[in-house]
Amino acid sequence: MRIGLFTDTYPPFINGVSTSVLMLKQELEKMGHEVYVVTVNNEAFSYKKEDNVLRIPGVPIGIMDFRQSGIYPLRALKIIKKWKLDVIHTHTEFSIGAFARLISKQYNIPLVHTYHTMYEEYIYYITKGYFDSASKKLVEYLTLFLCDKTIDELIVPTKKTKDLFKEKYKVKRDVHVIPSGIDVTRFYKENVKDSEIKELKEELGIKPRDFTILYVGRVAKEKNIEFLIENFKAVSKKIPRAKMYIVGDGPDMKDLIELTSHNKLDNKIVFVGKVPWDDVPKYYSLCDSFVTASTSETQGLTVIEAMAASKPVVAIKDESFELVIESGKDGILFENEEEYKEALFKLYKDKEFCNSIKQNARKKANLYSAEVYAKSVLEIYEKLMNKDTNIIKKTIHNVKHVFEKSGGKK
Repeated sequence: MRIGLFTDTYPPFINGVSTSVLMLKQELEKMGHEVYVVTVNNEAFSYKKEDNVLRIPGVPIGIMDFRQSGIYPLRALKIIKKWKLDVIHTHTEFSIGAFARLISKQYNIPLVHTYHTMYEEYIYYITKGYFDSASKKLVEYLTLFLCDKTIDELIVPTKKTKDLFKEKYKVKRDVHVIPSGIDVTRFYKENVKDSEIKELKEELGIKPRDFTILYVGRVAKEKNIEFLIENFKAVSKKIPRAKMYIVGDGPDMKDLIELTSHNKLDNKIVFVGKVPWDDVPKYYSLCDSFVTASTSETQGLTVIEAMAASKPVVAIKDESFELVIESGKDGILFENEEEYKEALFKLYKDKEFCNSIKQNARKKANLYSAEVYAKSVLEIYEKLMNKDTNIIKKTIHNVKHVFEKSGGKK
């Protein structure tokens, strides 16, 4: 099968979506399929094509780190047309996603879409708190149009997201729940060199008896990092040698550093900043616990990454995390500040309990491997290709290609 993955984010840009698309490409290729990626280049006026990845010129749009490409770049269209795609899989609603929808329509190529982002949680970046109600209605309208009316099959990573479409947006179509996969093996503790962890601990000033708490992800309002910082003073009273490391970058970095200083925690909380993709497993390996208080996730891949590294996760009780974590067995879910502090203290004091969590965490993470993810997505492609309507689409697509190749001669 010839598959086109269309996404606004792809490595070296790092986030959950880019990682998910990369893993899907690699796993589908292992299965023998030809996989092409269309994404945005970080340069405004240049195209780049290598390893079946086409990067289209993009410009910053002032929202997080995202870039906007042209809606219908003709140079890219000529390249994509030669790929003779059997199916298109979009991982974004806008920019590259809009381009994919036009190609799908023009060349009768079936289109699968994965809805990765709960946009209602990100309206703040555009409205800055104004017109929230009207903005949410607009987001709902656009989401319904782009994720229901213009696609053939819809994939979401969690039941939480499916409920959004079924219960709030009232869509009638099938909504397939397929958790995004990751290469869990790259986070296994045995795959990270002890010498590299030792070197990193020395660089960060981590002492042997320190209890290290880690957050990895965007440093932004919707991630609720403020909760982690404001509760750290109480955590450090219970665990005097506790330190927290915040890995990642984002628009709230300055404000959160100021909050840390205000709470006199500069020597306890370290903002590491953005780190290379290849180095991320090292940071999981050096921590004693991974924490998150975000309720904006569609799935929360960093939680699975930490679990794959055999680290106990302490996460806020949210549907996205409830699907992954069985609290008290392979992680801990908390509902309030007191439960959060008690969870960390229990991991610190009860070594037997902590070790049990670590062992079960890795087992759970293996259920979210890239291979399992790719096989589930492939089933959707095959289902789509076997639909009567799409058999007709494919026939039209093939006939058009043969006609064009012959120079339009009958």
